[in-house]
Amino acid sequence: MRFINYVKNAYAELVQKVTWPSWNQLSNSAVIVMTASLLFAVVILAMDLAFENIMKAIYSILY
Repeated sequence: MRFINYVKNAYAELVQKVTWPSWNQLSNSAVIVMTASLLFAVVILAMDLAFENIMKAIYSILY
């Protein structure tokens, strides 16, 4: 019985209290997230390549 009440209350909250974004807001947010993810990936790539080159230089000096 408690589970059924929980489901009913959760559904009522989703329908009545939650403000859903419009399609334009959703697509704008998706573009922002994709752009930020791409930028983050490029920064990580640059850090990885820089670290690789630094380690190659260190190994070439040591060996």
